[in-house]
Amino acid sequence: MSIVSTSLSRIKASPTVAITQKARELKEQGKEVITLSSGEPDFDTPDNIKQAAIKAINKGDTKYTAVDGTPDLKKAIVQKFKRENNLEFKTENITVGTGGKQVIYNCILATVNPGDEVIIPSPFWVSYPDIVLLAGGVPKIVECGEKYNFKINGELLEKAITKKTKWFILNSPGNPTGMCYLRSELTDIVKVLKKHPHVYILTDDIYEHIFYEEDNRSNDDKFINILEVAEDLRNRTVIVNGVSKSYSMTGWRIGYGAASKEIIQAVSKLQSQSTTNPSSISQAAAVEALNGTQSFIKERSAEFKKRRDYVVKELNSIKGLSCVNPKGAFYVFPSCKNTMGKKTVAGTIIKTDTDFVSNLLDQEGVAVVQGSAFGLEGYFRISYATSMNELQKAILKIRKFCESLS
Repeated sequence: MSIVSTSLSRIKASPTVAITQKARELKEQGKEVITLSSGEPDFDTPDNIKQAAIKAINKGDTKYTAVDGTPDLKKAIVQKFKRENNLEFKTENITVGTGGKQVIYNCILATVNPGDEVIIPSPFWVSYPDIVLLAGGVPKIVECGEKYNFKINGELLEKAITKKTKWFILNSPGNPTGMCYLRSELTDIVKVLKKHPHVYILTDDIYEHIFYEEDNRSNDDKFINILEVAEDLRNRTVIVNGVSKSYSMTGWRIGYGAASKEIIQAVSKLQSQSTTNPSSISQAAAVEALNGTQSFIKERSAEFKKRRDYVVKELNSIKGLSCVNPKGAFYVFPSCKNTMGKKTVAGTIIKTDTDFVSNLLDQEGVAVVQGSAFGLEGYFRISYATSMNELQKAILKIRKFCESLS
Protein backbone atom coordinates (compact mmCIF):
# COMPACT_ATOMS: atom_id res chain seq x y z
CA MET A 1 0.00 0.00 0.00
CA SER A 2 1.34 3.43 -0.96
CA ILE A 3 2.14 5.95 1.74
CA VAL A 4 0.89 8.74 -0.55
CA SER A 5 -2.55 10.07 0.41
CA THR A 6 -5.58 9.42 -1.76
CA SER A 7 -6.08 13.18 -2.22
CA LEU A 8 -2.54 13.67 -3.51
CA SER A 9 -2.85 10.74 -5.90
CA ARG A 10 -5.74 12.57 -7.60
CA ILE A 11 -3.48 15.34 -8.88
CA LYS A 12 -0.48 15.62 -11.17
CA ALA A 13 2.72 17.64 -11.03
CA SER A 14 2.56 21.01 -12.77
CA PRO A 15 3.17 20.47 -16.52
CA THR A 16 4.71 23.93 -16.92
CA VAL A 17 7.22 23.18 -14.17
CA ALA A 18 7.89 19.76 -15.72
CA ILE A 19 8.73 21.09 -19.19
CA THR A 20 10.91 23.83 -17.71
CA GLN A 21 12.75 21.20 -15.68
CA LYS A 22 13.28 19.02 -18.78
CA ALA A 23 14.68 22.03 -20.64
CA ARG A 24 17.00 22.74 -17.70
CA GLU A 25 18.26 19.15 -17.74
CA LEU A 26 18.97 19.31 -21.47
CA LYS A 27 20.95 22.52 -20.93
CA GLU A 28 22.97 20.81 -18.20
CA GLN A 29 23.80 18.09 -20.73
CA GLY A 30 25.32 20.79 -22.93
CA LYS A 31 22.45 21.07 -25.41
CA GLU A 32 21.29 24.46 -26.66
CA VAL A 33 17.73 25.05 -25.48
CA ILE A 34 15.52 28.11 -25.83
CA THR A 35 12.97 28.08 -23.02
CA LEU A 36 9.62 29.65 -23.83
CA SER A 37 7.75 27.70 -21.16
CA SER A 38 8.33 29.77 -18.04
CA GLY A 39 5.71 32.23 -16.81
CA GLU A 40 7.93 34.95 -15.41
CA PRO A 41 9.11 38.32 -16.74
CA ASP A 42 12.71 38.51 -17.93
CA PHE A 43 13.04 42.03 -16.49
CA ASP A 44 14.80 42.53 -13.17
CA THR A 45 13.08 43.74 -10.00
CA PRO A 46 13.31 47.58 -10.00
CA ASP A 47 16.08 49.07 -7.87
CA ASN A 48 13.80 51.03 -5.53
CA ILE A 49 12.12 47.75 -4.53
CA LYS A 50 15.47 46.03 -3.96
CA GLN A 51 16.63 48.94 -1.84
CA ALA A 52 13.50 48.73 0.31
CA ALA A 53 14.34 45.09 1.02
CA ILE A 54 17.95 45.94 1.90
CA LYS A 55 16.74 48.71 4.20
CA ALA A 56 14.40 46.27 5.95
CA ILE A 57 17.27 43.83 6.49
CA ASN A 58 19.52 46.55 7.88
CA LYS A 59 16.73 47.72 10.21
CA GLY A 60 16.36 44.21 11.56
CA ASP A 61 12.86 43.63 10.18
CA THR A 62 13.63 39.92 10.08
CA LYS A 63 11.14 38.53 12.58
CA TYR A 64 7.77 36.85 12.27
CA THR A 65 4.97 39.13 11.12
CA ALA A 66 1.21 38.80 11.42
CA VAL A 67 0.14 35.54 9.79
CA ASP A 68 -1.58 37.13 6.80
CA GLY A 69 0.51 40.24 6.25
CA THR A 70 1.99 43.31 7.89
CA PRO A 71 -0.24 46.33 8.56
CA ASP A 72 1.91 48.42 6.20
CA LEU A 73 1.49 45.99 3.33
CA LYS A 74 -2.24 45.62 3.91
CA LYS A 75 -2.59 49.42 3.86
CA ALA A 76 -0.61 49.59 0.61
CA ILE A 77 -2.90 46.96 -0.94
CA VAL A 78 -6.02 48.86 0.19
CA GLN A 79 -4.58 52.03 -1.40
CA LYS A 80 -3.76 50.14 -4.57
CA PHE A 81 -7.36 48.95 -4.99
CA LYS A 82 -8.66 52.47 -4.41
CA ARG A 83 -6.13 54.12 -6.73
CA GLU A 84 -6.24 51.66 -9.63
CA ASN A 85 -9.61 49.91 -9.43
CA ASN A 86 -11.80 52.42 -7.59
CA LEU A 87 -12.63 49.71 -5.03
CA GLU A 88 -12.88 50.41 -1.32
CA PHE A 89 -11.58 47.80 1.13
CA LYS A 90 -10.52 47.79 4.76
CA THR A 91 -7.37 46.05 5.96
CA GLU A 92 -9.60 43.37 7.53
CA ASN A 93 -10.60 42.45 3.96
CA ILE A 94 -7.01 41.76 2.90
CA THR A 95 -4.83 38.65 3.14
CA VAL A 96 -1.21 38.26 2.08
CA GLY A 97 0.27 34.90 1.11
CA THR A 98 3.42 33.35 -0.27
CA GLY A 99 2.49 34.07 -3.87
CA GLY A 100 -0.87 34.33 -5.57
CA LYS A 101 -1.01 30.55 -5.86
CA GLN A 102 -1.10 30.17 -2.07
CA VAL A 103 -3.92 32.70 -1.80
CA ILE A 104 -5.96 30.70 -4.32
CA TYR A 105 -5.05 27.43 -2.60
CA ASN A 106 -6.02 28.77 0.82
CA CYS A 107 -9.29 30.17 -0.47
CA ILE A 108 -10.37 26.91 -2.12
CA LEU A 109 -9.27 24.67 0.75
CA ALA A 110 -10.93 26.91 3.32
CA THR A 111 -14.31 26.93 1.58
CA VAL A 112 -14.81 23.84 -0.58
CA ASN A 113 -16.53 20.78 0.85
CA PRO A 114 -16.39 17.30 -0.73
CA GLY A 115 -18.59 17.26 -3.82
CA ASP A 116 -18.73 21.04 -4.27
CA GLU A 117 -18.33 22.03 -7.91
CA VAL A 118 -15.97 24.72 -9.15
CA ILE A 119 -16.53 26.08 -12.66
CA ILE A 120 -13.25 26.52 -14.52
CA PRO A 121 -13.24 27.86 -18.10
CA SER A 122 -10.84 26.00 -20.39
CA PRO A 123 -8.07 26.78 -21.37
CA PHE A 124 -7.13 27.31 -17.73
CA TRP A 125 -4.06 27.87 -15.61
CA VAL A 126 -2.82 24.37 -14.82
CA SER A 127 -3.17 24.59 -11.03
CA TYR A 128 -6.88 25.47 -10.77
CA PRO A 129 -8.32 21.95 -11.24
CA ASP A 130 -5.73 20.22 -9.07
CA ILE A 131 -6.23 22.64 -6.19
CA VAL A 132 -9.97 21.91 -6.36
CA LEU A 133 -9.29 18.17 -6.38
CA LEU A 134 -7.04 18.47 -3.32
CA ALA A 135 -9.91 20.16 -1.50
CA GLY A 136 -12.23 17.28 -2.37
CA GLY A 137 -14.14 19.40 -4.84
CA VAL A 138 -15.17 18.67 -8.42
CA PRO A 139 -13.62 20.77 -11.21
CA LYS A 140 -16.40 21.58 -13.70
CA ILE A 141 -14.44 22.30 -16.87
CA VAL A 142 -16.22 24.45 -19.46
CA GLU A 143 -14.45 24.32 -22.81
CA CYS A 144 -14.16 27.79 -24.32
CA GLY A 145 -12.39 27.12 -27.58
CA GLU A 146 -11.19 29.42 -30.29
CA LYS A 147 -14.71 30.06 -31.59
CA TYR A 148 -15.41 31.70 -28.21
CA ASN A 149 -12.12 33.61 -28.37
CA PHE A 150 -10.99 31.40 -25.46
CA LYS A 151 -13.45 33.13 -23.09
CA ILE A 152 -16.56 31.99 -21.26
CA ASN A 153 -19.82 33.82 -21.85
CA GLY A 154 -23.09 34.07 -19.97
CA GLU A 155 -24.75 31.27 -21.91
CA LEU A 156 -21.94 28.78 -21.26
CA LEU A 157 -21.78 29.78 -17.60
CA GLU A 158 -25.54 29.37 -17.16
CA LYS A 159 -25.40 25.83 -18.53
CA ALA A 160 -22.57 24.89 -16.16
CA ILE A 161 -24.16 26.10 -12.91
CA THR A 162 -25.88 23.51 -10.72
CA LYS A 163 -27.08 23.40 -7.12
CA LYS A 164 -23.62 22.03 -6.23
CA THR A 165 -21.70 24.95 -7.74
CA LYS A 166 -19.59 26.72 -5.10
CA TRP A 167 -17.12 28.79 -7.11
CA PHE A 168 -16.62 30.25 -10.56
CA ILE A 169 -13.00 31.05 -11.44
CA LEU A 170 -12.27 33.96 -13.74
CA ASN A 171 -8.76 34.78 -15.02
CA SER A 172 -8.17 38.01 -16.98
CA PRO A 173 -5.75 38.69 -18.57
CA GLY A 174 -5.59 34.94 -18.91
CA ASN A 175 -2.96 32.25 -18.71
CA PRO A 176 -2.35 30.51 -21.15
CA THR A 177 -4.11 32.56 -23.83
CA GLY A 178 -3.48 36.19 -22.88
CA MET A 179 -7.14 36.93 -23.59
CA CYS A 180 -8.89 39.66 -21.59
CA TYR A 181 -12.52 40.16 -20.65
CA LEU A 182 -14.04 43.42 -21.82
CA ARG A 183 -16.65 45.33 -19.84
CA SER A 184 -19.48 44.11 -22.11
CA GLU A 185 -18.38 40.49 -21.65
CA LEU A 186 -18.20 40.84 -17.86
CA THR A 187 -21.66 42.45 -17.89
CA ASP A 188 -22.99 39.37 -19.68
CA ILE A 189 -21.40 37.09 -17.07
CA VAL A 190 -22.63 39.23 -14.17
CA LYS A 191 -26.27 38.89 -15.33
CA VAL A 192 -25.98 35.13 -14.86
CA LEU A 193 -24.16 35.31 -11.54
CA LYS A 194 -26.82 37.58 -10.08
CA LYS A 195 -29.40 34.87 -10.79
CA HIS A 196 -27.42 32.34 -8.73
CA PRO A 197 -26.56 33.84 -5.31
CA HIS A 198 -25.00 30.57 -4.08
CA VAL A 199 -22.10 30.90 -6.55
CA TYR A 200 -18.92 32.64 -5.36
CA ILE A 201 -16.46 34.28 -7.75
CA LEU A 202 -12.67 34.01 -7.62
CA THR A 203 -11.08 36.49 -10.00
CA ASP A 204 -7.37 35.99 -10.66
CA ASP A 205 -5.98 39.38 -11.72
CA ILE A 206 -2.27 38.56 -11.49
CA TYR A 207 -1.59 39.88 -15.03
CA GLU A 208 -3.62 43.07 -14.49
CA HIS A 209 -0.90 45.49 -15.54
CA ILE A 210 0.18 43.57 -18.62
CA PHE A 211 -2.73 44.83 -20.67
CA TYR A 212 -2.08 46.36 -24.07
CA GLU A 213 -3.34 49.65 -25.38
CA GLU A 214 -3.95 49.25 -29.10
CA ASP A 215 -3.50 51.88 -31.78
CA ASN A 216 -7.27 52.18 -32.27
CA ARG A 217 -7.90 52.90 -28.60
CA SER A 218 -11.39 52.43 -27.19
CA ASN A 219 -13.05 52.37 -23.79
CA ASP A 220 -12.08 48.70 -23.60
CA ASP A 221 -8.38 49.55 -23.60
CA LYS A 222 -8.06 49.20 -19.86
CA PHE A 223 -8.23 46.40 -17.34
CA ILE A 224 -11.65 45.90 -15.75
CA ASN A 225 -12.28 43.94 -12.56
CA ILE A 226 -15.67 42.26 -12.25
CA LEU A 227 -16.50 44.35 -9.15
CA GLU A 228 -16.12 47.50 -11.24
CA VAL A 229 -19.05 46.15 -13.25
CA ALA A 230 -21.07 44.82 -10.30
CA GLU A 231 -20.14 46.21 -6.90
CA ASP A 232 -23.04 44.28 -5.37
CA LEU A 233 -21.15 41.01 -5.91
CA ARG A 234 -18.52 42.13 -3.39
CA ASN A 235 -19.49 39.71 -0.59
CA ARG A 236 -19.32 36.78 -3.04
CA THR A 237 -16.04 37.73 -4.70
CA VAL A 238 -12.38 37.10 -3.94
CA ILE A 239 -9.84 39.15 -5.88
CA VAL A 240 -6.41 37.52 -6.16
CA ASN A 241 -3.39 39.53 -7.25
CA GLY A 242 0.28 39.92 -6.44
CA VAL A 243 3.57 41.57 -7.28
CA SER A 244 5.20 38.73 -9.21
CA LYS A 245 4.30 39.61 -12.81
CA SER A 246 3.79 43.39 -12.80
CA TYR A 247 6.87 44.12 -10.69
CA SER A 248 9.11 41.23 -11.83
CA MET A 249 9.14 39.79 -8.31
CA THR A 250 8.40 36.11 -8.98
CA GLY A 251 11.09 34.90 -6.57
CA TRP A 252 9.98 37.21 -3.77
CA ARG A 253 6.76 35.18 -3.38
CA ILE A 254 4.14 37.74 -2.42
CA GLY A 255 0.50 37.46 -3.44
CA TYR A 256 -2.58 38.99 -1.92
CA GLY A 257 -6.33 38.67 -1.85
CA ALA A 258 -9.32 40.85 -1.06
CA ALA A 259 -12.59 39.34 0.15
CA SER A 260 -15.26 39.38 2.82
CA LYS A 261 -14.10 39.34 6.42
CA GLU A 262 -15.47 35.82 6.82
CA ILE A 263 -13.37 34.42 3.98
CA ILE A 264 -10.28 36.35 5.04
CA GLN A 265 -10.52 34.95 8.58
CA ALA A 266 -10.91 31.39 7.24
CA VAL A 267 -7.89 31.84 4.96
CA SER A 268 -5.82 33.24 7.84
CA LYS A 269 -6.71 30.28 10.06
CA LEU A 270 -5.58 27.85 7.36
CA GLN A 271 -2.36 29.77 6.69
CA SER A 272 -1.58 29.83 10.43
CA GLN A 273 -1.29 26.04 10.28
CA SER A 274 0.78 25.89 7.10
CA THR A 275 3.36 28.52 6.13
CA THR A 276 2.39 31.18 8.66
CA ASN A 277 3.56 34.61 7.44
CA PRO A 278 5.26 35.36 4.12
CA SER A 279 8.86 36.59 4.28
CA SER A 280 9.11 39.83 6.26
CA ILE A 281 11.71 41.15 3.81
CA SER A 282 9.57 40.36 0.79
CA GLN A 283 6.63 42.12 2.40
CA ALA A 284 8.72 45.26 2.94
CA ALA A 285 9.72 45.13 -0.73
CA ALA A 286 6.09 44.70 -1.77
CA VAL A 287 5.11 47.84 0.17
CA GLU A 288 7.58 49.83 -1.92
CA ALA A 289 6.38 48.10 -5.10
CA LEU A 290 2.79 49.19 -4.51
CA ASN A 291 3.52 52.63 -3.04
CA GLY A 292 6.53 53.61 -5.14
CA THR A 293 6.89 54.73 -8.74
CA GLN A 294 4.74 52.84 -11.24
CA SER A 295 6.22 54.41 -14.39
CA PHE A 296 8.21 51.35 -15.44
CA ILE A 297 5.04 49.23 -15.71
CA LYS A 298 3.84 50.96 -18.88
CA GLU A 299 7.35 50.91 -20.34
CA ARG A 300 7.65 47.16 -19.80
CA SER A 301 4.14 46.50 -21.12
CA ALA A 302 5.08 48.41 -24.27
CA GLU A 303 8.08 46.10 -24.69
CA PHE A 304 5.90 43.04 -24.16
CA LYS A 305 3.50 44.37 -26.80
CA LYS A 306 6.33 44.66 -29.35
CA ARG A 307 7.25 41.05 -28.67
CA ARG A 308 3.63 39.95 -28.93
CA ASP A 309 3.21 41.70 -32.28
CA TYR A 310 6.35 40.03 -33.63
CA VAL A 311 5.51 36.54 -32.37
CA VAL A 312 1.89 36.57 -33.56
CA LYS A 313 2.85 37.83 -37.02
CA GLU A 314 5.60 35.24 -37.43
CA LEU A 315 3.57 32.31 -36.11
CA ASN A 316 0.77 33.08 -38.56
CA SER A 317 3.28 32.87 -41.41
CA ILE A 318 4.44 29.35 -40.43
CA LYS A 319 2.88 26.43 -42.30
CA GLY A 320 0.61 24.40 -40.03
CA LEU A 321 0.26 27.04 -37.30
CA SER A 322 -2.24 29.81 -36.60
CA CYS A 323 -2.41 32.24 -33.70
CA VAL A 324 -5.00 34.68 -32.37
CA ASN A 325 -3.82 38.06 -31.13
CA PRO A 326 -4.13 38.35 -27.32
CA LYS A 327 -4.69 41.60 -25.46
CA GLY A 328 -2.65 40.93 -22.32
CA ALA A 329 -0.29 38.79 -20.23
CA PHE A 330 2.86 37.58 -21.99
CA TYR A 331 1.60 34.42 -23.67
CA VAL A 332 0.30 33.37 -27.04
CA PHE A 333 -1.67 30.17 -27.61
CA PRO A 334 -1.18 29.07 -31.22
CA SER A 335 -2.97 26.15 -32.82
CA CYS A 336 -0.90 23.24 -34.12
CA LYS A 337 -3.93 21.21 -35.28
CA ASN A 338 -2.84 21.37 -38.91
CA THR A 339 0.38 19.51 -38.06
CA MET A 340 -1.52 16.48 -36.77
CA GLY A 341 -0.84 13.36 -38.81
CA LYS A 342 2.45 14.76 -40.13
CA LYS A 343 5.74 12.88 -39.74
CA THR A 344 8.95 14.24 -38.18
CA VAL A 345 12.42 13.72 -39.70
CA ALA A 346 12.90 10.96 -37.10
CA GLY A 347 9.80 9.19 -38.40
CA THR A 348 7.48 10.02 -35.49
CA ILE A 349 3.84 10.74 -36.32
CA ILE A 350 2.45 13.87 -34.67
CA LYS A 351 -0.83 12.71 -33.14
CA THR A 352 -1.28 15.15 -30.26
CA ASP A 353 -0.07 18.54 -29.11
CA THR A 354 2.13 16.70 -26.60
CA ASP A 355 3.81 14.96 -29.56
CA PHE A 356 4.30 18.33 -31.22
CA VAL A 357 5.85 19.89 -28.13
CA SER A 358 8.09 16.90 -27.31
CA ASN A 359 9.44 16.62 -30.83
CA LEU A 360 9.99 20.37 -31.11
CA LEU A 361 12.12 20.22 -27.96
CA ASP A 362 14.04 17.11 -29.03
CA GLN A 363 14.62 18.18 -32.62
CA GLU A 364 15.11 21.95 -32.36
CA GLY A 365 15.66 22.63 -28.66
CA VAL A 366 12.67 24.92 -28.16
CA ALA A 367 10.65 24.39 -24.98
CA VAL A 368 6.95 25.29 -25.07
CA VAL A 369 3.96 23.79 -23.22
CA GLN A 370 1.25 21.64 -24.80
CA GLY A 371 -2.28 23.04 -24.82
CA SER A 372 -3.73 19.86 -23.32
CA ALA A 373 -1.92 20.76 -20.07
CA PHE A 374 -4.25 23.77 -19.95
CA GLY A 375 -7.34 21.75 -20.82
CA LEU A 376 -7.49 22.28 -24.60
CA GLU A 377 -5.94 19.82 -27.06
CA GLY A 378 -4.37 20.98 -30.33
CA TYR A 379 -2.56 24.09 -29.11
CA PHE A 380 0.65 25.08 -27.35
CA ARG A 381 1.65 27.99 -25.13
CA ILE A 382 4.58 30.28 -25.81
CA SER A 383 5.80 32.68 -23.16
CA TYR A 384 7.40 35.69 -24.86
CA ALA A 385 8.77 36.99 -21.56
CA THR A 386 12.29 36.75 -22.95
CA SER A 387 14.54 38.88 -25.13
CA MET A 388 13.67 39.67 -28.73
CA ASN A 389 16.91 38.01 -29.76
CA GLU A 390 15.85 34.73 -28.13
CA LEU A 391 12.38 35.00 -29.64
CA GLN A 392 13.81 35.51 -33.12
CA LYS A 393 16.01 32.44 -32.76
CA ALA A 394 13.09 30.42 -31.38
CA ILE A 395 10.78 31.42 -34.25
CA LEU A 396 13.39 30.33 -36.80
CA LYS A 397 13.63 26.96 -35.09
CA ILE A 398 9.85 26.53 -34.85
CA ARG A 399 9.58 27.41 -38.54
CA LYS A 400 12.34 24.92 -39.39
CA PHE A 401 10.59 22.19 -37.39
CA CYS A 402 7.20 22.76 -39.00
CA GLU A 403 8.67 22.89 -42.50
CA SER A 404 10.48 19.61 -41.86
CA LEU A 405 7.19 17.77 -41.22
CA SER A 406 5.96 15.64 -44.10
